[in-house]
Amino acid sequence: MKVEVDSLSGFCFGVRNAVEIAERSLVEGRVYSLGPIVHNDMEVKRLAAMGLVSIDHSEFSALKNCKVLIRAHGEPPDTYATAKSNNIEIIEATCPIVKKLQRKIKQTWERDAADGSQTVIFGKPGHAEVTGLLGQINKEGIIVTAPDSLPALDFNKPVNLFAQTTMSIRDYALLAEAIKAKYRESGANPDVMVKTHKTICRQISDREPHLKEFAGNHDVIIFVSGNESSNGRMLYQVCKSINPATYFVAGEGDLDILWFKDRKTAGICGATSTPKWLIEKIKDAAVKMLSKHSCP
Repeated sequence: MKVEVDSLSGFCFGVRNAVEIAERSLVEGRVYSLGPIVHNDMEVKRLAAMGLVSIDHSEFSALKNCKVLIRAHGEPPDTYATAKSNNIEIIEATCPIVKKLQRKIKQTWERDAADGSQTVIFGKPGHAEVTGLLGQINKEGIIVTAPDSLPALDFNKPVNLFAQTTMSIRDYALLAEAIKAKYRESGANPDVMVKTHKTICRQISDREPHLKEFAGNHDVIIFVSGNESSNGRMLYQVCKSINPATYFVAGEGDLDILWFKDRKTAGICGATSTPKWLIEKIKDAAVKMLSKHSCP
């Protein structure tokens, strides 16, 4: 059987940048990470062995006189205020694309406050990036989780529509059209009342068509991701929509020899939060399994 690793899978720039910043910082000693640095348990364990300690916000509030890394997802302004009060040195590893989105949503919210504009964020409630975005606008945003889950909007007031950077570009477009349709039904001009902002990361959106092609080129797909990764779940569904024989694995122990029966080619790919070393490890485990069981 031919086993191929997708060349474009692995960390996106933002996650890779955060991990590299963490690795450099750990040379000088222990560093705290506010939340897991990445939604991948294997990578978190690797960095923990180097001295990176993941903490939650309650633990962060009790810290003083130490170093805390802000992961790629970003944080709201009150996190930085707490750090200043407690003499905590912030190691900034927020993804530049997320930082840009934070500035944009804040500036837009402040600029359009006079006309009562509503800020809608397409994202996952409770996700660190969404929490950081809400913090930029005094928590006055309306969170939407799916295109068919429309919020209660005031159709006499305009809407600024944003998206978490890791959401599906297709679903974002569907949501925008659904909101515009509601304005149209109310008698308002959607082209005037609804402003959409392109805030989904290009590295994320570009992976969708690429993974569709990759999934279609193989008999079976092994998708490697952490269970908590929002991006991983989304890209896994992208692959599965093209190739029903797509399987989600978090580690080599999840592999099943039956997946490869009567298959000629296998493709291995992963999320933007999946380290390349783990994808290669899964490939080696799959090859070893196939060799051991003499799977054709």
